[in-house]
Amino acid sequence: MLYHMLYGLKEVFSPFNVVQYITFRTAAAFITALLINFLIAPKIIRFLIKKKKLQVIREDGPSTHFKKEGTPTMGGIIIIFSLLFSVSMWGRLNNRFILILIAATVCLGLLGFLDDYISVYKKKSEGLSPAFKLGWQLVFALGIAVYFYFFPTFDSQPYSVILPFLKNTFINLGSVYILFVILTVIATSNAVNITDGLDGLAIGGIIFAAITYAVLAYIAGNVEFSSYLFLPYVKGAGEITVFLAALAGAGFGFLWYNIFPARVFMGDTASLFMGGVIGITAIIIKQEILQLVVGGVFLAEIVSVALQVIYFRIKGKRLFKMAPLHHHFELKGWSEPQIVIRFWIIAIMLAFAALATLKLR
Repeated sequence: MLYHMLYGLKEVFSPFNVVQYITFRTAAAFITALLINFLIAPKIIRFLIKKKKLQVIREDGPSTHFKKEGTPTMGGIIIIFSLLFSVSMWGRLNNRFILILIAATVCLGLLGFLDDYISVYKKKSEGLSPAFKLGWQLVFALGIAVYFYFFPTFDSQPYSVILPFLKNTFINLGSVYILFVILTVIATSNAVNITDGLDGLAIGGIIFAAITYAVLAYIAGNVEFSSYLFLPYVKGAGEITVFLAALAGAGFGFLWYNIFPARVFMGDTASLFMGGVIGITAIIIKQEILQLVVGGVFLAEIVSVALQVIYFRIKGKRLFKMAPLHHHFELKGWSEPQIVIRFWIIAIMLAFAALATLKLR
């Protein structure tokens, strides 16, 4: 909105020409989302407390979590509002990738909001049924997959995935590409959702992932940089940098209130859409496989749940003390801040490892 207005006035006042640069708008989007978050978060937290939108703790979880009972949840509203406000101000709203990411934020954010609302209303940790949530995600992911199948982002290899450690090496999936996109969106959405169990854990991981993919998106959207670093050039992908910078800014702002001991939880309202946004970004710029590195912490969390279920069915006992993985370390005696900060350190290392692959191609 502000971009379109100011850029249209560049002939009247030449300094407005600066808004055409993605780097300028990336910084502006980050700062705007951060400041909006600081402005509205205290008011929304007080509103949630007043309306008794409070977290219900699962009875089979670690006993240390019972003291969290009564902390306001659905704080993802803060992130969504800060993000969308910033993007509407500094993003190019005629860019198809920006519109797709906004749609993902609204659609998956609404699903998470309904899940949180029902959980609070019933005063149980369970909200929507798993079947309903998966069905919603499936319909949305199918829409994304069909769109990218008929309107691919990379014309020369439209239905392929790129191997991140090799130069110009693609695997053509053909019609299976639709299934691959569906699984990518659903898996990333749920992986972040599962990770959201400790104060600041999921939002910290998302911040690092958003910054990493913002760099990759900027390179993918630049002809010279993408050619030099052997990344697929995706016209218009640079604009995603603005969106992800706004997400990182909103995440940093929310972390101020979500750090241990949290004053507010983001709930499924934020975790479902943030994972989906990262997954869709990876699909757009053809860096889906690299998610295994960038989102290594999220991957470990969701895999730990799967392994726990499989191992129990085969052996009749637990592989981990509790799943997902962060609960395992809690029951081993690690404090919550220890787990969160150590997982952050791993996430940062993985982010650098992902960016290092640019020089290995």
